[in-house]
Amino acid sequence: METREKTAPTINDVAQLAGVSTATVSRVLNQPDSVRDALSKKVLGAVARLGYVPHAGARALMLRRTGTVGAVFPTVDNAIFAKAIDALQRRLAHFDVHLLIATSGYDQESEMRQAMNLVTRGVDALALCGFSQHPDLLLFLRKRGLPCVHVMVHEPDNELMSVGFDNAAATARATRYLIDLGHRRVAMLAGITQSNDRALQRVNGVRQALATAGLELPPARLVERPYSLSEAREGFRQLMAQRPAPTAVVCGNDVLAFGALREAQSIGLDVPGDVSIVGFDDLDMASHMQPALTTMRVPTEAMWSTAADRLLASLAGETPPRNTEVEVALVVRESTGPAKKE
Repeated sequence: METREKTAPTINDVAQLAGVSTATVSRVLNQPDSVRDALSKKVLGAVARLGYVPHAGARALMLRRTGTVGAVFPTVDNAIFAKAIDALQRRLAHFDVHLLIATSGYDQESEMRQAMNLVTRGVDALALCGFSQHPDLLLFLRKRGLPCVHVMVHEPDNELMSVGFDNAAATARATRYLIDLGHRRVAMLAGITQSNDRALQRVNGVRQALATAGLELPPARLVERPYSLSEAREGFRQLMAQRPAPTAVVCGNDVLAFGALREAQSIGLDVPGDVSIVGFDDLDMASHMQPALTTMRVPTEAMWSTAADRLLASLAGETPPRNTEVEVALVVRESTGPAKKE
């Protein structure tokens, strides 16, 4: 007995079942605000009964859009970027725009390849971290005229669209707080600064605050490590092996600070009695550490939701603000205290 291969329903099938024209079906699916609710419900009911799926390619050609936004993150193995992806995706989904993500491993060449791959696959806009992209990628995006927002950075004079904060000013604020507590031997446990302008700016902020107070950050008190607990523990051990040892350590993010806290406990140092530790980001775990971590709070969800709004506005033909600054705050907890008297 022959079996007839089941064919996918077409827009004509939907129109026939709903008793409308194919043009009406198209308007319901692509411009729902232009159709009466009753008519829309009739068409969507037919779509559901038939299991009709619009042809993405045809829709993209008609709208000259794919309804997708791309984002390249350094990694997803970090809670701060997981929160960023969630915020970005939820905001875009509210407007029926889909998110495609890629990771670069903090590598400039990889970021360029991944971003170009996303553009090749038809994304309508891009979100990138920081301003430290390969010059060829920035030229490529400018030539394409593709909306792009740079997140987690704020430089008022930069012509690129951005949503973020002044990383140097943030760590400078944390460092001034430590100086006010009497600390003079302040060290920095930083992320790898190569191809990461946020990490470099955070180091510069510590330097600037110390210099203003007549202090310095000598080479031995600056250690760069990848953002992992094991690397952070090793870096903290290296800093505390110096003589005289630092009395305070500013960390490039909370992951590094978590590792520093754990290593301090492992080698018998009291925090903050022997050494004060400051993080950056205010991840959920920061308030649950023992001792609870003093850190710079970054409004991650609001920042990435705003970044989505800037891209959506650009795609709608509007002219969004070029630079948007979000506020970061110093959250003082138990991991910092006055410098030990010697």
